[in-house]
Amino acid sequence: MINALTALDGRYAGLTTDIAEIFSEYGLIKHRVFVEIEWLKFILIDLKLAQLDGQGATLLDSIAGNFDLEDARKVKNIEKRTNHDVKAVEYFIKDKLELLGLSGIKEWVHFACTSDDINNTAYALMLKKGKEIATTLIRQLIVDIELKALQYKSVPMMSRTHGQPATPTTVGKEFINFAWRILQEAEIIEQSQVQAKINGATGNYNAHYFVYPQIDWIQASQRFISTHLNLAPILFTTQVNPNHSIAFVLHAMIRVAATVIDLDRDMWGYISLGYFKQRVKKGETGSSTMPHKVNPIDFENSEGNMGLAISMMEHLSVKLQQSRFQRDLTDSTVLRSLGSVFGYFAIGVKNALKGLSKIDLNDEVIQKDLDNNQELLAEPFQTAMRVFGEENPYERLKTLTRGRKIKKQDLEKFVDSLEKVPLEFKKQMKQLTPQTYVGLAENLVDIYFSNK
Repeated sequence: MINALTALDGRYAGLTTDIAEIFSEYGLIKHRVFVEIEWLKFILIDLKLAQLDGQGATLLDSIAGNFDLEDARKVKNIEKRTNHDVKAVEYFIKDKLELLGLSGIKEWVHFACTSDDINNTAYALMLKKGKEIATTLIRQLIVDIELKALQYKSVPMMSRTHGQPATPTTVGKEFINFAWRILQEAEIIEQSQVQAKINGATGNYNAHYFVYPQIDWIQASQRFISTHLNLAPILFTTQVNPNHSIAFVLHAMIRVAATVIDLDRDMWGYISLGYFKQRVKKGETGSSTMPHKVNPIDFENSEGNMGLAISMMEHLSVKLQQSRFQRDLTDSTVLRSLGSVFGYFAIGVKNALKGLSKIDLNDEVIQKDLDNNQELLAEPFQTAMRVFGEENPYERLKTLTRGRKIKKQDLEKFVDSLEKVPLEFKKQMKQLTPQTYVGLAENLVDIYFSNK
């Protein structure tokens, strides 16, 4: 929408449709209705607090199953009167029960619940779906990076430390570093449990126990959370869920986002150095005034959106674990931005994927850099000199190479001047080139794949 307040619902709406379906106001209300219906069925059918036949259960399921935008609008209209969003959901369900001929059970709706019993379970279900979307995107990014690593496993490349020429690596090894880092977090997110509670006004089952002391409410609530909602039950709360599981997921996503930014910046840098070329798409413009430009905009877009995601995730993961005494309302407004977190995160991953899909290696530039930096061999040469007992190896190579461009002949002449290095090893030193001085970079790529 051209008049949308945020880029998520405007410029980037096409990238966040599935997330909006879950985390929008409509999505939140829909999940609240689902939880209320499941709790109603549980106390009536499982705990047998009132009678409900099979047909009645089917009609209850239809309230949640057929919930649509028009129903959500009805809830919002009720909220105008109640000025309470969860109470509006309760009244909506009661109205539905009247229409379905189930008015006899309507006062069991929201039985012994506080608002956060419904909200925290709804958000837990939403978080679970959100992290599934996030991990699917993360896994795709890992696959794409791994493909680059395999493709370029044996291509030597000059490294840069502090932006300066440094010991060679391979292009594939540099890609696999990112794949490994992101993979650790993907597994953490996938394996994480999403927690929820349904235990009343201050977390002690007070109302539940007062009217039905014979029921084991602790066991019952755990059973409801785990079997009806497929979430992990927590017992020790105030009125609100302490949201540790949200923080746990978001902190892992922060680390993914930080790694993606690291990847974005490296790719941006390698493109600027000419190590990678970007495929040109007919009709696209790189600059409003410089016709020649092909900008690394996808990596820049990814970096910017991941920065937004990190700032929001850092706030949510800390704020949502804090509540004054047994309850304050600061979490309510913050939780409404949970969808924005997943939105910015998704845009960041998708643009990194897009950037990777448009690059090709520029072998000529990479090889030229290696040829023009023979001083990279100062490291292995001084190391060999140490082994064979040459005097002051580091200092002698430093004098020869620091801040200077040298040629292959300069190194060969230096090798000839060595007194203690055996002749055979001198031959090895002369045969060494920056292109062949890549250590075990290729092996490390192989190890990554063998360990998966």
